[in-house]
Amino acid sequence: MKKIILLASTLTVAVSMHAAEHVISQKGKAFAPGTMKVKVGDKIIFKNNDGFAHNAFSDNEANEFDIGMQKPGQDVTIEMKKPGKVEVECAIHPNMHMTIEVVE
Repeated sequence: MKKIILLASTLTVAVSMHAAEHVISQKGKAFAPGTMKVKVGDKIIFKNNDGFAHNAFSDNEANEFDIGMQKPGQDVTIEMKKPGKVEVECAIHPNMHMTIEVVE
């Protein structure tokens, strides 16, 4: 009986430590959603649902990234490594911007 309880406890810990995945759609020259709250270690999937390229990036020190030229229909995944506010922009479309809040 103790072995079963220990196994279930170990399984619960493993599942709770698994990173979540969040999707950001790029459509109509906009990010959706416009704001997002995630945890350190979570994955962000940028989906290009437009008929033209995008290039999402952030200069935030804790979570700096540049996904490069993202073709229509392409998905790119990044990981949030440290807590903080992440301002995301598109290098091609200057009016595209959003904020991701990364928490512990």
